[in-house]
Amino acid sequence: MLKIGTRGSQLALWQANHIASRLRELHPGLDITLDIIKTSGDRIQDRALSEVGGKGLFVKEIEEALLEGRIDLAVHSMKDVPGQLPEGLTLAAMPRRASPHDALITFSGLKLAELPAGARVGTGSLRRRFQLLRIRPDLDVVGVRGNVDTRLQKLDDRAGGLSGIILAVSGLERLGLGGKITEVLQAPEFLPAIGQGALGLETREDDARVRALLEPLRDRTTEVCVLAERGVLARLEGDCHLPIACHTSLSDDGELTIHARLGLPDGSRMIEATITGPSEDPTLTGLRLGDSLLDGGGRALMASIEAHVDAAPTL
Repeated sequence: MLKIGTRGSQLALWQANHIASRLRELHPGLDITLDIIKTSGDRIQDRALSEVGGKGLFVKEIEEALLEGRIDLAVHSMKDVPGQLPEGLTLAAMPRRASPHDALITFSGLKLAELPAGARVGTGSLRRRFQLLRIRPDLDVVGVRGNVDTRLQKLDDRAGGLSGIILAVSGLERLGLGGKITEVLQAPEFLPAIGQGALGLETREDDARVRALLEPLRDRTTEVCVLAERGVLARLEGDCHLPIACHTSLSDDGELTIHARLGLPDGSRMIEATITGPSEDPTLTGLRLGDSLLDGGGRALMASIEAHVDAAPTL
């Protein structure tokens, strides 16, 4: 018996069922059930995540269920996992990463550069917000919360006069909605979130049985890149709602390259840094890049971030 804890959104259920299917293929006869857990992030829909504690709210109750033994395994979107895990829990595996990039979906079919001045674009992410405003300061960027279907419906209904929304490519493709993408926002012009596109399989550190079951699902390239990105986050001592954008690649000869930027939500200030190093200790390479960001003005910028989180309407 293996009990998987998951949120109840369509995307979260797809991800949990995908991992369950992979495990059944690897371990015929394994009895797997899903336990749907409503998190604080699911309950709070009328405020920006940055106002209520960040994306860690999407994993808190699930991690509590793990620690209490009510479930054996949690399937997370890695971009929702805070930099520090609770004591006693571990990320036992990260399967192969899907696209880490963001997608623009517009009502008119116009790409980002083609949208008229003043066009209203929705996103619940401070990271997406500051990068949009760096590229197109003439846009009206507003907060949008809800699952993928809810956000797409707000665009279709023109709720709040939306011209477009930004969503993760991976989530859209996993739900069979890739055809709705108007434009993929590629690095280096637009950097994704830390861990975006990757799944994290979290379990108890002392649960050797579950860790052994998950071992065949581990993907080294994904783990190296995501651990490097989380090293950046750890050095900044940030939660995953910090407006930091990060893209990592691993070359065939084992060289790791990380590009990260940190900005004020209104797009008025931004710092960025790039580092290349060996992949043997990806966390250390990420920590070094975090140091570069801090030394390059990150400390002062981070102190200003909270004061610059404006009261943009949430649709």
